[in-house]
Amino acid sequence: MNVEEFWARYGGVTVCPPVTSFGDSTSMQDELCELVLAGRKRGTASLGLWYGAERKFLPKAGELRVVVDGGGRPRCLIEILAVEERRFCEVDEAFAAVEGEGDRSLAYWRREHERFFGAELAAEGLEFSEQVRVVLETFRVVWSGG
Repeated sequence: MNVEEFWARYGGVTVCPPVTSFGDSTSMQDELCELVLAGRKRGTASLGLWYGAERKFLPKAGELRVVVDGGGRPRCLIEILAVEERRFCEVDEAFAAVEGEGDRSLAYWRREHERFFGAELAAEGLEFSEQVRVVLETFRVVWSGG
């Protein structure tokens, strides 16, 4: 089933919401999608850099997203509950647990996100710093297609 069919099956009568996935490889996208479906992953973090200086395109509470797996298959619909921006060094244990990856510890979150954000920044010719701004989203699964 493609995204439009998924949206129609949900009963969506407006334009289909944006599509998202989590992770930087197809296997990670599959793994993180399964964590979302299991209810363990209820948050995500991204670089503030991607939202521009004016932050016009920051996600907003109440917005919907179709989550796809590594193969691009729609797996669930999420609703964004809250969005906030912090410096990397200000992310706390509570958010690391909500993001639901690895052992859910802050140490794991920092290690993996420093790697992930470091690679994204390096691709732009920038260096990672613990002062880099990150956007933290929390969400809930609204529908899983079943």
